[in-house]
Amino acid sequence: MLEGGEVSRLLDILGNRNRRRIIELLRQKPCFVTEISERLVLSPKAVIEHLQLMERAELLISCQDDRRRKYYYLSHDINVIVNLQKQDGVTLPSVEENQKTRFTRDLVVLRRMIRARDELMDNLEELEREIESRFAEVTRVGGGSLVDDGDLEVILPLFHVDLTLVELEEVSSLSTDELKQRLGNLMYAGVVERVNDRYRIRGTHGE
Repeated sequence: MLEGGEVSRLLDILGNRNRRRIIELLRQKPCFVTEISERLVLSPKAVIEHLQLMERAELLISCQDDRRRKYYYLSHDINVIVNLQKQDGVTLPSVEENQKTRFTRDLVVLRRMIRARDELMDNLEELEREIESRFAEVTRVGGGSLVDDGDLEVILPLFHVDLTLVELEEVSSLSTDELKQRLGNLMYAGVVERVNDRYRIRGTHGE
C-alpha cells in the first residue's frame, strides 16, 4: 500500500487529463512517441514531457526495438479507488440546539443594548444638569439688561429647532403682536435672525 506522500504524488500526476489518456492507451499495448501523438492528437513535445515525468515517477518503463524506436509501457497497472464514507460522530445540530444558540446570542446582544442604554441615560442626566445650569446662567445674565422672561420664551424654543411665526405662536403664550415685537427686538440685538420664513438663533448664539 502506498504511503501518504506517494499517494499525493500519484494524484498530482493523474490530475492531468492527457497523462490519464496516455495511461489508458498504454494499458492496451506499448506505444512509441509518434504513435501516442497521432492517437491522442497531441504534439510530440507534449507527449515526451508527459512520458518523461511518468517514467521518473516509475509509472512507466521504456525499451527500444530493433529499429531503435523507444516504446513505453506501464510498469504497474494503476487503479485509483475513491471511497466516500460518512464521518462517524458528525451530526447536524438539532432544532433545540439551534434555539439554544440563538437564545444565548440574543441574551448577549440584549445585555450590550441595556448597557449602552444605561450609559446613554447617565450621559443624558449629566447633560440635563448642564442645561439647567446654563439656563440659570442665561436667566441671571439676561435678567439684568439683555433679555427678559418674555424674550426667553421666544429664544428657548429656537434652541431646539428653527420655527416659523405661526409655530412660535403655538409654543408661546405671547400674542401675535407682542411676539412680532420681541422678534424684532431680538433680531436688532443680533440674537435671532430670519431665514426665509423661519427664525433661528443667530451666529454664535446658535452654536
